[in-house]
Amino acid sequence: MKKINKVLSLGLALSLTAAALSACGSNSGNKEAESTAGGSAEGKTKLRIYAQYSDEDTKGYYDYAVAELAKEMPNVELELEIQAQDDGQKLKTYAATGNLPDIFNTGLDLINVFRESNNILQLDEYVDKFGFKDKMLPSALNTLYTEDQHVYAFPYAGNEVILLYYNKELFEQNGVKVPTTLEEMHAAIDAFKAKGITPLSIFAKEKWPDVAFYDIFATRYNPAGINALDKGQAKPSDPGYKQAAQDIVDLVKAGLLPKGATNLNYDQAAALFHEGKAAMFVNGQWEIEASTKALGDKVGYMYYPAPDAASYEANKMAFSGGGNPGGYAVSANTKHKELAAEVASFMALKYAEFKVTKKGSPIVSTKVEKAVEKAYDPLMEQLAQDLPNMTSTTAFAWGLSNTKFKAAIEDASQALLSGSYTADQFIADLENGMK
Repeated sequence: MKKINKVLSLGLALSLTAAALSACGSNSGNKEAESTAGGSAEGKTKLRIYAQYSDEDTKGYYDYAVAELAKEMPNVELELEIQAQDDGQKLKTYAATGNLPDIFNTGLDLINVFRESNNILQLDEYVDKFGFKDKMLPSALNTLYTEDQHVYAFPYAGNEVILLYYNKELFEQNGVKVPTTLEEMHAAIDAFKAKGITPLSIFAKEKWPDVAFYDIFATRYNPAGINALDKGQAKPSDPGYKQAAQDIVDLVKAGLLPKGATNLNYDQAAALFHEGKAAMFVNGQWEIEASTKALGDKVGYMYYPAPDAASYEANKMAFSGGGNPGGYAVSANTKHKELAAEVASFMALKYAEFKVTKKGSPIVSTKVEKAVEKAYDPLMEQLAQDLPNMTSTTAFAWGLSNTKFKAAIEDASQALLSGSYTADQFIADLENGMK
């Protein structure tokens, strides 16, 4: 997967103090601080926080948020412990020993573990009290609420999405219309094949792009896409899901993909697109930077083609991809529940603010009112305008919760791109794999 994963330090602890003046009239706060283990000799309330802080990128987020916190809540002192890259093992150990930090960065997997063991604070009342929901992007509410419709973390990362990139110059030079329907997609395939150009490149050796490609077509029939299958809200044999598989079979047979597509890795597939040998490319929005660097203003992204014009317009803003609940959570055993929740929500908001204003990325969960300091690339600007208008997202393969379904659709969606597989086989393999 061509997506940067931050390398986190192991087993390190670092104390950082948010420098600021003491709040006026803080005598009662001083007494509370002095009477608890979380107190500070300076009259501030000290909170332990577990967060990423391992490279310039992750340090930038944290330092920005802490500096802003010092301005708004000078009565708070954060003691940072650097998040370890250990699949949450250190946090699980802390939970087991009753030593969870007051605030900790976490994802859905640990949320589910900790809510079962009553180690994570349910934040519903604080979401309302601090107006956090009002600050959420409507399209990103799935990152706030878990399946039980409660909140356990304040999110800052938004929904990542799958984009169907295309080379504008190749389309214009060859007189090809950017497809909005399957009929137009087939016409594009024929036109590019006649010119010796690969219509679409995909790194199908990795299975998650194959799942995403199937999801693109499934969302044209049911905007919930693979997410509905994962949650048991739809069946693989439902007409729309079977037709989506058939659409891909037909496109592959028509010559959509390069030979040996299921053996191509990212570097190989991306090279075809970046070098102008493929007209289209499938990847997440994180590809914007690489494709813009390679193609400049020649690169664009199209909305997914649909069976007909009516369904294209109806589901135009339904995107494949998504996100999960996660962000800054609060220990159920903290001595400062409301304050910790307020700080956690503030940190999440400032993380999103940093990402938009300093990093030039709109992929956040909450609204950001401050002006962007790093200008967006043109495609990122288009995505920034589309994000508030997205009607739904689905899920990436790595975000699927039904392990049997995940394994089945990864194999079946890859087979769909082989050119020797039928829609009936796809459905049968999915159903058998989910038993």
